[in-house]
Amino acid sequence: MPPSAKPRQRTGAQLLVDALRVHGADTAFGVPGESYLAVLDAMHDVQDDFKFIICRQEGGAANMADAYGKLTGQPGICFVTRGPGASNAAVGIHTAFQDSTPLILFIGQVDSEVVEREAFQEVDYRRMYGQMAKWVASIDRADRVQEMISHAFHIATSGRPGPVVLALPEDMQTQTANELDLACYQRIAANPGEADMHKLRDMLSKARKPMVILGGGGWNKKGCDDFLAFAKAFNLPVACSYRAQDMIDNRDSHYVGDVAVGLNPALAARIQGCDLLIAIGSRLGEWTTVNYTLIDIPRPKQKFVHIYSGAEELGRVYQADLLMNSGMPEFAAAARKLPPLKPAWDEWTQGARADYEAWQKPVKVPGKVNMSEIVGWLNKRLPPETIVTNGAGNFSLWVHRFYRYPGFRTQLAPTSGAMGYGVPSAVGAKITQPKRPVVSFSGDGDFLMNGQELATAMQYNAKVIFIVVNNGMYGTIRMHQERHYPTRISGTMLKNPDFAALARAYGLHGEIVESTKDFEAAFDRAWSAKTAALIEIRIDPEAISPRASLSAIREEALKARKS
Repeated sequence: MPPSAKPRQRTGAQLLVDALRVHGADTAFGVPGESYLAVLDAMHDVQDDFKFIICRQEGGAANMADAYGKLTGQPGICFVTRGPGASNAAVGIHTAFQDSTPLILFIGQVDSEVVEREAFQEVDYRRMYGQMAKWVASIDRADRVQEMISHAFHIATSGRPGPVVLALPEDMQTQTANELDLACYQRIAANPGEADMHKLRDMLSKARKPMVILGGGGWNKKGCDDFLAFAKAFNLPVACSYRAQDMIDNRDSHYVGDVAVGLNPALAARIQGCDLLIAIGSRLGEWTTVNYTLIDIPRPKQKFVHIYSGAEELGRVYQADLLMNSGMPEFAAAARKLPPLKPAWDEWTQGARADYEAWQKPVKVPGKVNMSEIVGWLNKRLPPETIVTNGAGNFSLWVHRFYRYPGFRTQLAPTSGAMGYGVPSAVGAKITQPKRPVVSFSGDGDFLMNGQELATAMQYNAKVIFIVVNNGMYGTIRMHQERHYPTRISGTMLKNPDFAALARAYGLHGEIVESTKDFEAAFDRAWSAKTAALIEIRIDPEAISPRASLSAIREEALKARKS
């Protein structure tokens, strides 16, 4: 405001909503609560350019905010009420933390006058969320609102991105304070040093069998484009870490597969046999390293380079020959400028791609539905801009193995392994980027953890195609059960509703598919429907994974016990 202008008095709630808009927020996801009524009232004044998406459960709202953060690179905004609301939202915050997604969760809180009395629904959020967020705080005074909102945006987006949690005491929301002059936040990231980039090129010049593992958060489209140009210039084979397959176009000849659950044995052998391993953006967590067995700890046997946005992660598990703290787009831009070499590994890269393409061929499975063929058909049917989301469970193995993600942010999936992500993330994605097609995969157990967000899809006309893979059990747990306690089934069987009828009850289009040959027509009808649609695919319980049937896993376990 001009120096001569008199500061305007605003309530804490109004200052909060105004600050969100200054920092570029245009959408918030949440479930209303009496603990932040003043904020809801402040939103009413700006509803033409700031949307509050009403969700049906706080876990769904937090997952929608996570999807927004992933797709835009800006913090997803979520509002929930105190106590039970905050508890429900925790799953989405944990996912955002492990996925390095920028997100800000606002929680209504009890009045400051009654804090520490175990007032109605009172929780100390610093202790509750301490290990699940980058910063947890309480805005106790209206004159601190703008300062702390700015800090939240900077923390959520800088370094390794992640979630921030802010509590909003009810009395603070109605207190008044002067409106201050604000500017939009700036993302802060480290840049790679010139000496480190020269060392990386020197290490490449001495390699004969390099391998890149690409992944993590903090990327944008330009960063991915720059990285692909670097990979092409050096003819590098590129694998992607768990649920980060969309960092590179899977149709490109340099992509060689995902390093995750159900890892291609040929790719595993190449990673173990490479002479230079370059991890870019990936933490190299448990699933990406096959329970920390794929790469030797603490010193990998191959030359090792680790590039990551958060300095605290470098050297945490693996000691490297070159550690580089850098933002992902910053590293990719510098890598693109490196003078190319004449690679000595052309056949190595070609062989790795051939391994991937062989791994992509459909497999034989028990029953009338073959998910490898269905996903293979979707590769041809879906436009390249389609966003494919999924939750957690064995059903996702079919998608990750057989779908070819065309590029940046065509995949939304939780590296945390959280069930219930597929439905709300798809709704959030469609609301965030309404012109892009969105297809969501869920298992039967997975779907019912946040399936109520079909109501949100209907309310906002979010035309998502939801695919529910139904095998009548918690499939991943049953698979492990048969592997470790064969024939002793306990706690994993499910009696499910008619999912297509459930979708119709919400006002959606519903279909049931019980054989592969029926899927194409059902999908085309869903695609042409005037509303969101749900396709329930009923698969044989024996078709537990692309690699083995349930009976084969059981028989192998029994045989091992006898020997």
